[in-house]
Amino acid sequence: MRTVLMRRGLVALFAAAVSFAAITQAQAETLRIGYQKYGTLVLLKAKGTLEKRLAAQGVDVKWTEFPGGPQLLEGLNVGSIDFGVTGETPPVFAQAAKADLVYVAYEPPAPTSEAILVPKDSPIQSVADLKGKKVVLNKGSNVHYLLVRALQDAGLKYTDIQTVFLPPADARAAFERGAVDAWVIWDPYQAAAEQQLQARTLKDGTHLVDNHQFYLATRPYAKAHPDVIEALVDEVRKVGEWSKANPTEVTAQVAPLLGLPVDITLTTVKRQGFGAQYLTPAVVDAQQKIADAFYQLKLIPQPLSIKDVVWTPPAAVAAKQ
Repeated sequence: MRTVLMRRGLVALFAAAVSFAAITQAQAETLRIGYQKYGTLVLLKAKGTLEKRLAAQGVDVKWTEFPGGPQLLEGLNVGSIDFGVTGETPPVFAQAAKADLVYVAYEPPAPTSEAILVPKDSPIQSVADLKGKKVVLNKGSNVHYLLVRALQDAGLKYTDIQTVFLPPADARAAFERGAVDAWVIWDPYQAAAEQQLQARTLKDGTHLVDNHQFYLATRPYAKAHPDVIEALVDEVRKVGEWSKANPTEVTAQVAPLLGLPVDITLTTVKRQGFGAQYLTPAVVDAQQKIADAFYQLKLIPQPLSIKDVVWTPPAAVAAKQ
């Protein structure tokens, strides 16, 4: 009887091991990418070059769209995607929330592709005039830091304004009906509001923020699949270089994907930073300043060390850059 039970136990154990291996293999064979309604990943998805390259490695690609960086990073945190792109602020909030994520690469600065907007007939003429006013933004998004820096530059405290936290679509609706006094937003929503609503730019990120775009991955995926990460960053870089040299062609390709007119899309494309690279010490230091500022404002509960969550590519990969 004991022998029979042992055999049954071994069979069950073997079956469980096979099942686990099958699940792990299935995960390894599908790269799940999160993207937003803008940026280089939209172009990469449209071109299809990543799928062709990774097919040779036996890897499929699955794309999922998110309305903003915080939502995308939540997707990474809960394991529904492996890789994604956000602005510079969402990763700080994600790290503070103990998400097991790593920075993989970044895009060059694009300070004009985010701004504080006010209605065209608004009496508000400067950031200082926002004191006591309602300002709407997507909490934890890249524009959160722009707002913090703009207020500091104008001599205001963060508590001097009334923040209203809404995702982009709801924020635009509130802005249009006059429920808020200002909207802090990024492209393409920014360009659309400027041209469709004649919204006035009170202050963009020039001389205040870098507005880097960051590519992030779950730590387990980056550790297990450095070859896939290398191929992905390389394809993002190639698409970025082509896009920078061909803004008109990019616009024609992206406008239908965004559902926006060509003129609005072209503005967005021209303001974007292109050319993904692995993180440098200077970029890490700039991101650390954001984390420190948010901790001082008590927007995150504890101090963070950005360098602890930066993926280090294999030496052979780094040497190619």
